[in-house]
Amino acid sequence: MSALQRLRQSLLLFLAARDRRERIMLGCGAALLALALVYMLLIDPALAGRAQLRKNLPGLHQQVAELQALASEAAGLSGKTAAPVMAISKESIETSLARSGLAAQSVVVTGDFIKVQLAAASFAGIVNWLGETQANSRVAVSDAAITALSEPGSVNATLTLQRRQSE
Repeated sequence: MSALQRLRQSLLLFLAARDRRERIMLGCGAALLALALVYMLLIDPALAGRAQLRKNLPGLHQQVAELQALASEAAGLSGKTAAPVMAISKESIETSLARSGLAAQSVVVTGDFIKVQLAAASFAGIVNWLGETQANSRVAVSDAAITALSEPGSVNATLTLQRRQSE
């Protein structure tokens, strides 16, 4: 006899020993216990999850609206062309240096490379000029030789700039 059959047999013997009223009470108690288990294991978690989703839904709708607005903004921006890049010439480099308060000893433009030599120039001015030039003309520093002078903040610099490809 298997364990399940023995359990069934002992349950039948237990119920047979009880009168009709006790069997009805035990049956009602078992049914009530089964209903409580079904509620606790299946119905209550579903109701709690549903309430949580109902609570989170307005926030999720707000996030969807924000994402849709960002997507439409990105789609609008993708159609725009990039700002035109300033043409680089010896004169444009000298003009931009002069706007920054710098004077070059020499400026040589060869193909995609620009070599600029500065003597007794302000280091801060050179850094500011490089930032502006890199942003406006799409160039990058490919080589730099900077020597500090005895006067604080003054340097001799030889900079080689290279035109970057379109981004």
